Amino acid sequence: MKKQSEKVMIRKKEIRKLKPYLLLWSTQSFSALGSGMTSYALVLWLYLRTGSALQTALLSVCSYAPYVIMSIFAGALSDRWQKKRTMLVCDLLAAASTLAVFGLLKADVLSAWHLYVLNALNGLMNTIQQPASEVASTLLIPKEYYQKTSGLRSFSQSFNSILTPVAATALFAFGGIGSVIAVDMVTFGAAFLTLLLFIEIPEEKQESRREESLLESAGRGLAWLRDNALIFNLILFLAAINLVASMYDAVLPAMLLSKANGGETVLGIVNTCAGLATLAGSVLVTLLPAPKNRVRVICATLFISMSTENFLLAFGKTPAFWCVGAILGWAVIPLMNANMDVIFRNEIPLDMQGRVYSCRNTLQFFTIPVGFLAGGFLVDQVCEPLMASRPAGSMLHVFFGTGKGSGAALLFFAVGVAGVLICLFFGAKLRKYRWSEPENVQT
Repeated sequence: MKKQSEKVMIRKKEIRKLKPYLLLWSTQSFSALGSGMTSYALVLWLYLRTGSALQTALLSVCSYAPYVIMSIFAGALSDRWQKKRTMLVCDLLAAASTLAVFGLLKADVLSAWHLYVLNALNGLMNTIQQPASEVASTLLIPKEYYQKTSGLRSFSQSFNSILTPVAATALFAFGGIGSVIAVDMVTFGAAFLTLLLFIEIPEEKQESRREESLLESAGRGLAWLRDNALIFNLILFLAAINLVASMYDAVLPAMLLSKANGGETVLGIVNTCAGLATLAGSVLVTLLPAPKNRVRVICATLFISMSTENFLLAFGKTPAFWCVGAILGWAVIPLMNANMDVIFRNEIPLDMQGRVYSCRNTLQFFTIPVGFLAGGFLVDQVCEPLMASRPAGSMLHVFFGTGKGSGAALLFFAVGVAGVLICLFFGAKLRKYRWSEPENVQT
């Protein structure tokens, strides 16, 4: 009884220490769920309205473009501005853009270009808010709880990825996009008011960083990367993977919404399977011991992901096959992310991490809008016309099916081949690196 009582007291003490962060984490995760549901519903709305993979992919392009362009400067901007104020302003402007979508929808004048402009604004707000949010979390979390709170963040992200397609599809089916936006506004209000009224974020003085210009900050980060081949090559590897992964994201709705045995529910189920696989992978990461060579694990997990999911989506004819592909493709991604994160945090000096991470974001993610554009264009202008022009019973029809959506299946095959080749190329390039845990460092 005494030991049990002591455990309870320790747990209460931990909760008191983490109370500001737990409030921030829970409400921001709740808000992220609402925002994710709106983004998902807008993809459904636009594709069902236009039938164009390219127009739908442009939603993500407009969201990512500001992130790619501005990320290299975002770390320096975050250091200059108050974290709480930055987060509140960015949240407010993002909510205003969502309300604008709702107003245009009610007036029956909402069109694709409205969504592109508003998504670009949301992308810009996310770019500025993200480093401020990361620093705010660091300021609120006692150092001894870094690992535990990292697990909380991973859990909430995985949980949201599971719940988003299910909840968004259900609300969209029964109440239209307006009901999804209403839920988004409720989650925004809870997060905004909690941050405004109940959370105080301390500000640290960083005079030396304030004196450094944005261009100098970006230049120092790029110079560090130039002199550190392992980190630079890992970033290039992820940039190439992001190119084919974003093509996958552009093609998936086009195929599953178009197939005779597909539709909104099937798209939601496949995305939910991907979220469940990610959640399972996140739990597995916490149980596995540190590997002997983290670089090899990164290469192996990405090869498994690229060599399974895309081909099962390409050749599969039933939702069961597509779900298995999603599970195999996403279950290993948390393992890759965890090993990548350990290498980065150990290799990059603490006083350079902000600048290097900002440069990393630009270099690693600039391929995402390119991939979305390429995926949408290839489906609409190349693969679907090619499949439609083939004679009945052709070999392409045998492998990838007939009708709308067969072109997307063909592109999944091409994406799978490209992903495997990228993994083989960088696997050979990174083979000489054998990165293991530094002595006296525990993970």
